[in-house]
Amino acid sequence: MTRATLRLATRGSPLALAQARRVAEALTAESRGELAAEIVVLETVGDRHQQVPIHDLGGQGVFVKEVEAAVLDGRADAAVHSAKDLPAAPGLSPLPIVAVLARADARDALVGRRLDQLPPGARVATGSVRRRAQLAWLRRDLTFAELRGNVGTRLGRIPDGGAIVVAMAALDRLGRAELAAQVLSPAEMLPQVGQGAIAVCGRPGDDETAHRLAVIDHPATRRALLAERAYLAAVGGGCDLPVGAYATCEATGPIRLEAMIASLDGHVVVRESEEGTDPDELGASLAVSVLEGGGGAALLGRVSAGYRR
Repeated sequence: MTRATLRLATRGSPLALAQARRVAEALTAESRGELAAEIVVLETVGDRHQQVPIHDLGGQGVFVKEVEAAVLDGRADAAVHSAKDLPAAPGLSPLPIVAVLARADARDALVGRRLDQLPPGARVATGSVRRRAQLAWLRRDLTFAELRGNVGTRLGRIPDGGAIVVAMAALDRLGRAELAAQVLSPAEMLPQVGQGAIAVCGRPGDDETAHRLAVIDHPATRRALLAERAYLAAVGGGCDLPVGAYATCEATGPIRLEAMIASLDGHVVVRESEEGTDPDELGASLAVSVLEGGGGAALLGRVSAGYRR
């Protein structure tokens, strides 16, 4: 038996490498040893400028372009990404998603102190405007600090008496789950689109690689991810907007999608939910409800004005 080897492009951070290894292990296991993987490590603009806020670097896509370029020019066969890093707007990513692993814990976690243990005016460090807005909605007295870098770096920058916010899936994948002081439920903090999911993207037209990667695709996670991304695409946001969405479903049947958009200061949060069976239609429909029925369109204008200032 000849074993095929797929070259998987990824960032070089400990978390990205852990995710790429999960894909490699899944390929070998699900193919019964017929597939192996070689990991190709790339550096991205987001890695090179870790002190700059993500929205100042261009928002979603700053961790993606160099990795995808390696697939397009033939240095790799597929790219492994945190699904939350992938731009949702049509045309912004040249590579199609060909496989999605079963989703890990999609929730956010506080490291340092629990929300109810933070003293008045406590400082919370996070580079995510989505997290800041929702925390400010829960606790208007909180203050915030910018936080970038890989997870290990961020864990060393917990403000005195405060906390940082990290994806629970990241802590799990790095073997640091015990550091979570509090795991925030989706009712408290709606996750980022795609949070907890690992997406594998292939070269357009490379049907052979797509067919090989199909063995690790998790249909329920794919449907949930498609619904969330459809919402994000319809809203027109990314890492630079306080937008979140979280879908739950099985491989078939109804999908429940909950989504939000907020003002930058978190004083206004619009949150709606809807059910449907078609992921793309559901995401687009819920975006209309949030933007038009819930007043989210006015918030988008306020957010854009806030960045211009």
